[in-house]
This record gives sequence, structure tokens and C-alpha cells, in this order.
Amino acid sequence: MIRVALVDDQPLIRAGLRVLLESEQDIAVVGEAADGEQAIDLALSTHPDVILMDIRMPRLDGVQATLRIAGDDRLDGVKVLILTTFETDELVFDALRGGASGFLVKDSEPTEVLRAVRIVGSGEAHLSPSVTRRLIDELAAWPERRLSNPSQLEELTIREREVMALVAYGLTNHEIAERLMVSPATAKTHVSRAMVKLHARDRAQLVVLAYQTGLVVPGGAGVESATNRIAGLPATSAELTEPAPSERRGSECSFKAAIPA
Repeated sequence: MIRVALVDDQPLIRAGLRVLLESEQDIAVVGEAADGEQAIDLALSTHPDVILMDIRMPRLDGVQATLRIAGDDRLDGVKVLILTTFETDELVFDALRGGASGFLVKDSEPTEVLRAVRIVGSGEAHLSPSVTRRLIDELAAWPERRLSNPSQLEELTIREREVMALVAYGLTNHEIAERLMVSPATAKTHVSRAMVKLHARDRAQLVVLAYQTGLVVPGGAGVESATNRIAGLPATSAELTEPAPSERRGSECSFKAAIPA
């Protein structure tokens, strides 16, 4: 059972979401809040799996509430899914960097909302395609954000950098496995190791870090060019067992939402 908390300053929005979510046998709504302060109290008292969080609210907005929830050790495992009509890139970037596990716009189809809740409830991340495109546009418009501490990548093996880039381009674990000719379990392991080494809360933050550090460049040449460039990076001692670049395959693809398999 996925336990969900609803946070929105509009009672009608909360009521509609409650009806939608409670129509599903595997989802339960454990409480509601009308602002960020109430959201934090609700999270501490109910410890939900997923919080559906609006951005624009009185007293404390959704971005600040997300930062505090993600930074509270008592709320480890609580995931925040932003559901909003507000399309300001700055807020998208700040909430993802602060720990949100994904975004949905409020005009999403009900089936997409349910799918997102299940994905985030399983511990993965969900970004709607439109929000993902705005995020990448934001990073392209602010070069200093793309170059934030690129030395972080030194912690990763070449294969982990390669997998991280593929995550940033929106590939699922299965698609990464096919491209690198490994099993989906192996691909998932590389993703998990990259997240641990970079202290990324989930795939959404891994996407942000890929662009922040310059591993992937907005508007760049595409997946294959990016992975070829990564394969030429200096290796660490952990690279000794990494497959040679000739063992890798891939083809150009367009950017898709960073949704796991």
C-alpha cells in the first residue's frame, strides 16, 4: 500500500486528488495540509511514502517545505512529488536540487498522476516531459549552474559516468542495458552506485547533477557523442574491470522524461 499525503492550499484540488487516489486499491491518503508548515507536521505525524506537494502556498511554499523534509533524518524515505500549474524554471530547478523526486503539471491525465505516485512510491523518480524540457532550458540559460563542482565526477568510474549520462538523456534501466549490452540488473546497480557516490537522493537529482557538472551539455550532440566523450575521460583505479569502449554500442536518441523502467 502506498501511503500518500496531499498538500495544496486549494481544498477543491485536495478533494479531487483524494477521490482519484482512493479509487485505487494500492493507494491510501493518510492526510491533507494547506501549506508547507502543515505539510512538515503532517509528514512527521504520518510518515507517508509520497507527498503530493503544490509549489505556491501561504506561510511556507512547496520548495522550502521540500528542502526541510528532504533534510530531516526523521523523514528518511518520504518522497516529494510536486504537482503544480506554476511553470517557472527557477522553482523547478530549486525543488529538484532540494530533494523533490519529480514533477507533474496539474493538467496531467489522471492515469499519469496515478502512474507518477506509484513510480515515486517505489523509490524512483518521475519527471513529466514538459517539466524536463523546461529544466534543461533553465540549465542551458545559466552556465554557472552547469559547471557546479565537476570534480564530483572523479568519484565515478567511467561506466558509472556513462550510465549517469544516459539517465540524464532520459533512458530507462532497460534501455541503458540494451545500449551497453548488460543486464537490466547491472544497469540498475551502476545507477545506484552513482547515486550513492554523489549523494543523490534519486534519479531526478542525478539528472540535475549530470547537467550541473557538465557531464551532459544541454543542446549537445546526443547520446552517442556524449558517451564516446565520457569513454575518453581519465580512468580511476576502479576502471580496471570496465569494458572497453569498443564493447559499447548506441544510437542517437531524443531527450525523454527521466522515468525509470
